[in-house]
Order: sequence, then structure tokens, then C-alpha cells
Amino acid sequence: MHTGLASHIKNFVKLTDDESLILLDYTRPLQVKKKHYLLKEGQVCKSNYFVEKGCLRLFFTDEKGAEQTTQFAIEHWWLTDYTSFCKNTASQFYIQAVETSTIIVFEKSVQQELYAKLPQLERYFRMILEKTYGAAQWRIKHMFSHSKEEMYKMFSALYPEFIQRVPQYMLASYLGLTPEYLSEVRNKKS
Repeated sequence: MHTGLASHIKNFVKLTDDESLILLDYTRPLQVKKKHYLLKEGQVCKSNYFVEKGCLRLFFTDEKGAEQTTQFAIEHWWLTDYTSFCKNTASQFYIQAVETSTIIVFEKSVQQELYAKLPQLERYFRMILEKTYGAAQWRIKHMFSHSKEEMYKMFSALYPEFIQRVPQYMLASYLGLTPEYLSEVRNKKS
């Protein structure tokens, strides 16, 4: 039974044991192998993914074919393409497992029915989206106001677990660096 999601939600809103069982009936666990795609560009994103164990990333491919990572999700984080998920449109992103991962799938097709049964979930997701949006604002501000080296130092201080878990080329992409420059910065730090 995937209880990590219910435990996580209880950190934000009240959820009884009976309500937790309802939640578990509407979601499903999924094991994904490293490099597995949950979403590819052009597909409609029909699910929101909660990471119980592992790491996912959201990325797009630029006009030169280079991958540009925009988000990561580790334990107890959510990941989806919200534009595609909410508007039922073709995604411009990919969602891929960085590591072999255990995730909980929250499908859009059951979202409204589950909200009707557990209205506190709307509050929970609002709180999660507020945190996510705030983090995105912080990231954009710092991308414009700090050097690439300062961005790496701040990121590694705030999220040291990513430095060990995420391949260097993905981390470089997320920080707007080339893998070679990131290697230089890491070597300076050593």
C-alpha cells in the first residue's frame, strides 16, 4: 500500500484514515526504471506524479536538439506539465525518470470526483502550487541577478542531495550551464 502520499498530505491538511483509503483508491503506484518516459512532447499530460522514492525531471528540447531541464522532483515532490494537464493540450515537455523511481499517479480523469469526496485536497494542491510557484519565482530572480558560478553555489548549498544524485549534464542544463563549465566550477570548489 502506498501510504507515503497520505502521510505527506497530512502535513498540510486533515485527512482521516478512512479518507486516506479513499485517496489510495483513486491513485495508483507505479515503478519506473531509470530513463523511462512518463510523458513525451506532443502527448497530452493526463497525470500528476508524486515521487515516493527516486527522482524525475521535466525538460524540453531546444531548436538545436539540446535538452533543457526546467524542473526536478525528488521524494515527496510533485511533477507534471500543468499547461497540458489543465488545458488538455499537447505537451511541449518530456517527463523522465532520472533514477529508478516509485511514484504515485494522480490521473486527471478522477481529479474532480476525488475533490468532491475529499474537498481538503483542493486546499492541499493550492498550497503545493503556491510553494512551487514561489520556488520558480526565486529561481528566475536568481538566474537574472547572479553569476552562473553563484547559482551553482546557492543550488548546491540548498539542495546538496541533487549534486550526488543527478547526472552532471542534467544539472548543468537546469542551471543554464554547459557541462564543461559546470565541471570547471565544481573543480574550483574542490
